[in-house]
Amino acid sequence: PNSVSAAFQEYLQHLGLRDFPCGFGSWNKSRLNARRSPRAEPAGLEEAVPPGEETPETLLELLRDQHSPWALPPACSPQDRLLREVAVLAPELIQGSRVFQVVKSLRILDKGVEEVDEGLLQFQQLEELILSANQISRVTSAHLPRTLKVLELCYNAVDDLQDLCAQPPPELQHLGLGYNRLCGPSQEKHLTVDFWPNLVSLDLSFNSLTDLLELVSQLSTLQNLRILVLQGNPLALIPTYRGFLVDSLPKLSILDDIHIWPEERQQFHGLARQPELTRSEARVVVSIGEMKGLPNPEAFQQLQAGSEGPVITYSYCVTYEF
Repeated sequence: PNSVSAAFQEYLQHLGLRDFPCGFGSWNKSRLNARRSPRAEPAGLEEAVPPGEETPETLLELLRDQHSPWALPPACSPQDRLLREVAVLAPELIQGSRVFQVVKSLRILDKGVEEVDEGLLQFQQLEELILSANQISRVTSAHLPRTLKVLELCYNAVDDLQDLCAQPPPELQHLGLGYNRLCGPSQEKHLTVDFWPNLVSLDLSFNSLTDLLELVSQLSTLQNLRILVLQGNPLALIPTYRGFLVDSLPKLSILDDIHIWPEERQQFHGLARQPELTRSEARVVVSIGEMKGLPNPEAFQQLQAGSEGPVITYSYCVTYEF
């Protein structure tokens, strides 16, 4: 599937919410019929179950027992378990479009998704959207539910934040953009409080950001930012990188997965007022040792001026990969 909506439908089929022991069926017919009838008295779970039917406890046990053929793998998300248990206890809640009201966390990993489509707006209670390891290059913010608090897009192909910042979810607390294709200096302007007033955690690791001074000037507007990941960007190679960030963002608690203690903050005190120490340049010295397979240049020096012999010229290209 190349859209989030298509991937979600495939995900529902994988969960089997309409198949035994979930959903409506002969295994729970009388219990659910009694619930549907307005005149029916609530059936207690202790009452006798008709032949061929199962109690809710028995159906839940088939889902939860790790030895059951219907058990989910240990690595499944809490949302997977929740949907299946809801499909046992109240299957009417996951019928048709009602399922969109139940889902608060949606994880679609490595499914070849390319488009964040407007079908996401059906998730009116969605708080967490994890779309890692797909093929997303653009995210249209108008297609994101306004209730989102977590948006994870790591390991995609995002190279521009303009569309994402047009109408971003106002309550977003975590934005994960690690391992994408962001490069400066045009992207820093999208990382301010004007777009992300409640952002607490930001992951920009392993992109191609180079302008540390400009990035810090924008991030300093994020008053709620406490967790920042920038490792893997060229700007992280600057010798004063960590100290400059620690001193420039006094409210930051964790940088590159390392806690910032008061002693470290005191150590780098005053570094933010010395931007000249954060020069974004580097010097590389390459020493070439022994080279094999090349003609000896001394052989060409023996040619005399005016010689009628052919002159052969060799040229070489040396490439360094960093």
